Amino acid sequence: MLGKVLQHDKGNARHNRRMPVTVSAPHIGYAAMLERFAPRDVMESAQYAESQGFRGVMAADHYQPWVPQQGQASFVWNVLSALGETTTGDLGTGVTAPTFRWHPAMVAQASATLAAMNPGRHWLGLGSGEAINEHIVGQYWPEAPERINRMFEAVEIIKKLFASGLGNKDVRHEGQFYRLESTRLWTMPEVAPEILVATAGPVAAKRAGKTVDGLITEAAPLDKVDMLLKRFAEGAREAGRASESQSRVLRLHLSWAETDEQAMRNALTEWPNGGLRFAKNDIRSPFELEQLARMVRPEDFEGRMPVSADPDVHRAYIQSYLDLGFDRIYLHNVGRNQREFLTVFGRDVLPALRK
Repeated sequence: MLGKVLQHDKGNARHNRRMPVTVSAPHIGYAAMLERFAPRDVMESAQYAESQGFRGVMAADHYQPWVPQQGQASFVWNVLSALGETTTGDLGTGVTAPTFRWHPAMVAQASATLAAMNPGRHWLGLGSGEAINEHIVGQYWPEAPERINRMFEAVEIIKKLFASGLGNKDVRHEGQFYRLESTRLWTMPEVAPEILVATAGPVAAKRAGKTVDGLITEAAPLDKVDMLLKRFAEGAREAGRASESQSRVLRLHLSWAETDEQAMRNALTEWPNGGLRFAKNDIRSPFELEQLARMVRPEDFEGRMPVSADPDVHRAYIQSYLDLGFDRIYLHNVGRNQREFLTVFGRDVLPALRK
C-alpha cells in the first residue's frame, strides 16, 4: 500500500498548538482502454497523461471489445511492455484472467518478465474472466462459483511460480482445475509483483483478503464498495495478514466533455455497457451486447457513472472514493476526447484531490 497519508505533528501540548498537516497527493492513474483505442493511440495518451500528473497505467486483457463501436482489442502484455519503455509510472493488468484462455503458468511468466523489465513498477491484477473474452477457446463456460474457484487456484499456482523463481527451485501443482508439471520461472525480478484480485462480491473480497496483496473493484454505490473493503480487511485479519499493507485499487468510469449534452452522447455511443443494470459476464459477442445496449437511456447512468461537463462534479465523485480508503484510482473517460480530458483533469481535478 502507499505510504502514510497524513503525518501529524502533535505540536507543543503546553501551548495547545499543532503544526500544519501535510496531506500527500493521491495516486490517480490513467485507465488505458485497449478495447477502445489502437495501441499506438493508447501509448500516446498514457504518455500525455503522465505529463499532466497522472501516475501510472492500468489496462485490461480483452480479446474483444464490449460493443463493435469500441473497435479494438490489442494484447495487453505487448502494450504494457511498450509503456514500460516510454513512461515511468506503475503498470497494472486490470485485469487478466488466468482461468480459460491462459493457463496460470503463462500469466505468471508474462508478469514476472514485465516486472523484471520494469523493477518496482508492475502489479498483477487477476479476475475470474468474462465470456466475451474467455469463451473463444471453446471451453465450457461454468457458473460464477466455479469461475471464482478457478481464479483462486490460479492465484495459488502463480504464487508458487513466483516463489520458484525467487528460490531457484522447481515446483509442481495438481489441483481441481489445473496441473503444473515440475518447473520454475527462470526470469524473475528481485521482488515478486504484487498480486491483486478483482471482485464485486463480499465472499470473494473476504477470500482475497486472506490470500493476495490487494483488491481491485469498480465504482458502485458507496455503501456497497465500503462493505467490500471491510470484508477484504476482515479476511486479512482472520488470516493474520496486515490489512493496512494491502492495496485497494479502483477503476472509475466517467464521461466528461465540453458540454453536458456531449458528455451524454459520448456515454451512450462509446460506453453504453456502463448503463446496463445487469451482469455482463455471460455475454459472448460484442454484437449481442450491442443489441442489449440499445435499451440504455440517459437515466440509466445515474448513480453508476458521472456524466457532466463540470470538472468539480467529477472531482467530488473521485474524492468520495478516496475517502473510503482507496490507495490507487485509475480514471477512464468514455469519450474519444482523451487529450482534452487529460488536460482539464490534470489542471482542474487532480490538484484538488486529497488522500
